[in-house]
Amino acid sequence: MEGICGRKGDRMIKKWYRVQKLKAIFILALAVVFTNAVVSYSNTVKLISNQEWVTFSYKVVTELESIQSKLKDTETAQRNYLITADADDLQTYLAAYQKTNSNIRIISKLTAQSHQKRQWISLLEPKISNRLNILQQEISLRQNQGFEAVRQRILSDKDKQSSKEIQQLIHDSLEVEQNLLHQGMQQSQASSQKAIVTFFIAAVVDLVLVTLLYDLLWRYIRQLQQTELALRQSENRLRAMIDAEPECIQLIAKDGTILEINAEGLAMMEVESADVLIGKPIDAVIVPEYRAAFADLHKSVCQGNKGTLEFEIVGFQGTRRYMETHAVPLGNESDGTFIHLALMRDITQQKQAEQKIREQGLLLDVSSDAILVRNLHNQILFWNQGAERLYGWKTAEVVGKNVLQLLYKDISPQLEDAYLRVMNTGEWRGELHQLTRESKVIIVESRWILIRDDNGHPKSILSVNTEITQQKQLEAQLLRSQRLESIGTLAGGIVHDLNNILSPILMSVQLLQKKLPDSQSQQILQTLENNVKRGANLLKQVLSFARGIEGKQTIVQIQPLMAEIEQIITQTFPKSIICQTDIPKNLWYVRGDATQLHQVLINLVVNARDAMPNGGILRIAAENLVIGEHSAQINIDAKVGSYIAIVVTDTGMGMSSEVQQRIFEPFFTTKEVGKGTGLGLSTALGIIKNHGGFVNVYSQVGRGTQFTVYLPASTSRDTHLLSPELESVAGDG
Repeated sequence: MEGICGRKGDRMIKKWYRVQKLKAIFILALAVVFTNAVVSYSNTVKLISNQEWVTFSYKVVTELESIQSKLKDTETAQRNYLITADADDLQTYLAAYQKTNSNIRIISKLTAQSHQKRQWISLLEPKISNRLNILQQEISLRQNQGFEAVRQRILSDKDKQSSKEIQQLIHDSLEVEQNLLHQGMQQSQASSQKAIVTFFIAAVVDLVLVTLLYDLLWRYIRQLQQTELALRQSENRLRAMIDAEPECIQLIAKDGTILEINAEGLAMMEVESADVLIGKPIDAVIVPEYRAAFADLHKSVCQGNKGTLEFEIVGFQGTRRYMETHAVPLGNESDGTFIHLALMRDITQQKQAEQKIREQGLLLDVSSDAILVRNLHNQILFWNQGAERLYGWKTAEVVGKNVLQLLYKDISPQLEDAYLRVMNTGEWRGELHQLTRESKVIIVESRWILIRDDNGHPKSILSVNTEITQQKQLEAQLLRSQRLESIGTLAGGIVHDLNNILSPILMSVQLLQKKLPDSQSQQILQTLENNVKRGANLLKQVLSFARGIEGKQTIVQIQPLMAEIEQIITQTFPKSIICQTDIPKNLWYVRGDATQLHQVLINLVVNARDAMPNGGILRIAAENLVIGEHSAQINIDAKVGSYIAIVVTDTGMGMSSEVQQRIFEPFFTTKEVGKGTGLGLSTALGIIKNHGGFVNVYSQVGRGTQFTVYLPASTSRDTHLLSPELESVAGDG
């Protein structure tokens, strides 16, 4: 008895010691946390103070820069007014004058508390005020006595010296203040780093204390749990049965006999009372071919492992069912052994549905369209052979993956609208841009159908996709041709009217040149004549585009024409541009206008030059080419036959897809104002089409551009019509 009382007393002393230890650690943790809070607060106050100082210094620098800028604006507007006497310039000067005074007042307020800054502000203010008074006096002088009177005063050294002194004073003040701002920012950064290090150390200390406290609490809880061990052992079986409902739940002994089974399990076994099954071997209801697999699973579970298995059973009334069991070992604390807790689920309908899907899948594989099924989480469930052919992925590679990440570069508003539409109405139809395995963008006509389960809830989405990439490309080429034809018709009418306007202007200029022989008039009239002729040339290009570039055509040899282009490039283009040519001697002939073809090539190489302002490689190549039926179907302007392909490639800036769609539109240009008319490529396209050819463009931003011109080759019997100017060149070659 005394021994029991002694052991009880020892346990009480140990318990009291643990409680006191917990209290001490808790008080220590509070003290450390409070200390860390005080240190963090002190660092934060210092950091805020430094930040306020930096902000103040930044405002001073900003106002000084604004005064410098506005003072320049005031002088510029005043000079413009003195020269032009324009009221708008006077208004601009007054606005800048007021803004300068406003900035001076602001910086005076900012520096009111700083003695050092007030010293140079006191020097700056009278100089600026004096300068503004001088500007005002000059304006009054201009208004009262005219420009010549004020001109002498502007040219005086005193006027220039006053402006230089102000600018130098502002520059010196800015330099000093910017140095102070830099120092303040460095101090602020040092304070921030110190605060971070302090916070990190405090966090580590707090973590150590919390870990120690947690360890003591956990040990204390473990002691309490041991007192409840016997109660938990008696409740485990009941809790497992309740948590797993309404599935079939069985407890199976180590020898394979049934210990317990719930009501749902009795219904599946087709018995009314548990007494029929308790104590009986579980494999009595299992179909013979699955008994060995179930025995292996049972043995593994009794060794403490989890497992799953699909098998088939036969109820006592002969009904066959597919079952899926999740086996869990249930420990016996008294002897350390395990019994088998089985949670079984009837998957007969699922198996039948899978079989039906497999049968339907064989039928869907016959379709040439891409057919796929995904769940509401966008995971692919079905992928037919048509989808394999269209996208390039095999079924095993895509099942279970996210269809949005697989087939789409990004989630477009159209895709989001399609998903909402199919969820609301049950179906959707439209066009989508998708990616293949090789990252090739294709266009598909897609039909979506929402599939529901037996309860009418959305289950999955069936998609049927038909590729229409080639069809859309042909439609785009046709629309572009129609748009250019309409613009050409409109431009032709406008050009005639503008030519009628420019003709009398040019005649009048020529008459005035004869009547006004003085040099100033001749210079102005010459400028006017040049601009009128430039406008006439521009209208000539527009008219050529509108009329389809009709001209006299002969048999033209491409090789000497390209050699002439190469010579022009070598002589006139910057040396930073390297020209490479690949011109075979056996090129076929082309029936066309040599001058117009020369214009096309000049336009392409000049555009290539402009695309490489910092230099690069310009490559010109040509080859004989025969276009078959398949290639002719891809391009709406191509026809089956022999062609000469002329390729002009540069390594310049490249073009975006949006720019590529518009480069052949008249008056569209990406060049600066005055450096391009926007008619070069549209005229070139008109020439190429008039020769029965077509052009392809490939470009990537930052990687360059390639133009490929296809011109129909002339038959050999027409070579006697070779143009005279090219016959000599051909003979020399």
